[in-house]
Amino acid sequence: MKTGTAAVPATIDEYIEAFPPEVQSILRRVRQVVRAAAPEAQEVISYRMPALKQAGVLVYFAAFKSHIGLYPPVSGDPEIAKAIAPYAGEKGNLRFPFAQPIPYDLIARITALRLKQNLAKEQTKRTRTKS
Repeated sequence: MKTGTAAVPATIDEYIEAFPPEVQSILRRVRQVVRAAAPEAQEVISYRMPALKQAGVLVYFAAFKSHIGLYPPVSGDPEIAKAIAPYAGEKGNLRFPFAQPIPYDLIARITALRLKQNLAKEQTKRTRTKS
């Protein structure tokens, strides 16, 4: 990743293009997977990372020297919690090492869970404001 005084990417395409070809292909696939799991979500750059938003942020994803990072922390589904345990970083972020196969199906499940949680939270807020 380009660091230092590099300009903040304006689009996810710009972000991806800043990486070597082998990392670009992984980032493109992650983008494809999260878009498929949340087709109505809006793509944005936030905190210098690609993100998907729908009723709040669903996921951020980013490339680092030796891994793909996925944020924010995930909770609320015991099966997913067990599946993400080997990838958990110190602050609940997930790290998918380049040296291992990237678990795209797990990334899709995480995105779908976050979408479900965000929509439920939004519905709860709407119900409270109508009362």
